[in-house]
Amino acid sequence: MADLDSLIARLIHGGVEFVVVGGYAAAAHGVSLVTQDIDICCPFTMHNLLSLQKAVSDLHPVHRLTPQRIPLHLTKENCTGLKNLYLGTDLGPLDCLGEVLGLGNYKAIESHTIELEFPVGHCRFLDLDALIKAKEAMDRPRDRETVLQLRAIKSRCDKKTPSKRQTGKRYRN
Repeated sequence: MADLDSLIARLIHGGVEFVVVGGYAAAAHGVSLVTQDIDICCPFTMHNLLSLQKAVSDLHPVHRLTPQRIPLHLTKENCTGLKNLYLGTDLGPLDCLGEVLGLGNYKAIESHTIELEFPVGHCRFLDLDALIKAKEAMDRPRDRETVLQLRAIKSRCDKKTPSKRQTGKRYRN
């Protein structure tokens, strides 16, 4: 069974720059669907990719979409040109994305995040609006179900949050 919380902790402690963007992010917002992996969007810089590799190195990371399940072995030279990494680890699958469909690359999504506190530190997740947009762009059956739940959660949150006009305050996700 996947231990996704421990995998997130590894990334946080390893100093990896990332935003959680998939089903795990949806679950953090309150969606009831179960996910078996973590999808992150991260800058595919040499420094960040080598930090990621170091953070998971003792978890036997492999390229899980290759039949041979080739071990992850990043070098300064082979980091160039990578766009995505789909890894299997001892703690569960980790999908590292250079961009999110419907939203863009890491730089484009940075301003559409919220920060949540974990026992091991802070972690950034896509905010509700951005997550809805990304899931709509994917348009798979499970994404459509996730969008329904995310919209219901957003509706409940909007009803609980006073409007900007009523309070004179600005709210940020």
